[in-house]
Amino acid sequence: MSSLIRCEDIWKIYRVGDVEVYALRGLSLTIEQGEFVAVLGSSGSGKSTLMNVLGCLDQPTKGHYRLNDIEVENLRHDQLADIRNRRIGFVFQNFNLIPRTSALENVQLPLFYRGLSLKEQRAKAAAALQRVGLGGREHHFPTQLSGGQQQRVAIARALVTEPSLLLADEPTGNLDTQSSREIMAILDRLNREGITVILVTHETDIAAYARREIVMQDGQVLSDRGTRARSQTVGV
Repeated sequence: MSSLIRCEDIWKIYRVGDVEVYALRGLSLTIEQGEFVAVLGSSGSGKSTLMNVLGCLDQPTKGHYRLNDIEVENLRHDQLADIRNRRIGFVFQNFNLIPRTSALENVQLPLFYRGLSLKEQRAKAAAALQRVGLGGREHHFPTQLSGGQQQRVAIARALVTEPSLLLADEPTGNLDTQSSREIMAILDRLNREGITVILVTHETDIAAYARREIVMQDGQVLSDRGTRARSQTVGV
C-alpha cells in the first residue's frame, strides 16, 4: 500500500471574537491507500474538523497535509474544489439530497462540471445506483424512499466520480439498526473493492466494521490501533 494521506503537525485554530479555539493541536497522521479507518471521539474532540481538513473543505491554520503527494495546504479554492470533485466522495448523516430531484438526478450532480453529455451522466448515475442496490429506483424522489435508501442514494452520488477516498460523517446516525448494518455492509464492500474509507462515528459497533480505529480527544490523537479481522457483514 502507498500513503494516501499524510498529515504533519496539523493545527486548526478558530477565532471567536477575541478568543482562540484550538480544534486541532499538532496532529500527525498517515493513512494508506485501501485502509478502512474509523475516527471516534466525543463532541468537541476535533474529529469533524479533521474530516473537513482531510476532505479539503477547510485548510489547516498551520502544518502540512499531503493527499496523493499533493500539498493541499498551499492550494487555491478552485484547486481544492477540483480535488473534492475528482478524488473525494462525501457521505453525511443527513443525506443532503435535493428533495424535488429524483435519485438519478441527485447522483448526476457531481458530474455537472465534467463536460460529459447528459446521456453519459445518466449512464454513470444509473450504474452507481445499481452498485448500491437501487436499480429500478432511479426516478423515485427522496420522499418516496426510506432513510436507508436515501443514504444509498447519497453513497451512489459519492461514488459516481470514482473517487479514491470516501469520507463518511456519521452515515448511520439517522438510521435504524437494520438499515445501519446494510449501509455499513456497502461501505465494507466498497473498501474491499479498493476505495479508502474514513468513517466518523461515536458508535463503537459501527466503528468495529473498520480495520483501524483512531480515537481523538482535545484535537489530538488519543489512540490509534488496528482492530481484529473483519467478520462477515450483512449482504445487500
